[in-house]
Amino acid sequence: MKKDFIKPLLSAALSAAAIYLKELALPVIVLLFAMCADYITGMVGAYVTGRLSSRVGIVGIVKKLCYMFAVVCGIIIDYVLTSVSADIGMPGAKICFFGTLVTVWLILNEVVSILENLSEVGVPLPSFLKKITEKLKKSTEQTAEQTK
Repeated sequence: MKKDFIKPLLSAALSAAAIYLKELALPVIVLLFAMCADYITGMVGAYVTGRLSSRVGIVGIVKKLCYMFAVVCGIIIDYVLTSVSADIGMPGAKICFFGTLVTVWLILNEVVSILENLSEVGVPLPSFLKKITEKLKKSTEQTAEQTK
């Protein structure tokens, strides 16, 4: 009985979130997958190196949840700017910049962490992979700085 209730409820909630987020839905989904991959590779890395700790794991989960609050803050800023766009001379403007910027930055941050975790486990990685990810992350930061 519970399973019959949970699946439709989850499906409806995810559909509502996707409709509300629109352009941001795909980056948020990518971020969620990246966060899961980072957590899993981090746990594997900790196991392989003998540093597995439930406390560190719980802190990691809390940190990932807080990432979503950062995305929400970006979305709120976009909402506020869209709401006042008519007052600042841009009637009808739909601003989806800060939510996207925060989400992309967090995705790149997760990718850097995943690569570090894989390296710690002993997975051979091409050097350009980490370099290009770091460069993209810095580029995202510079884009954010230019909007000040």
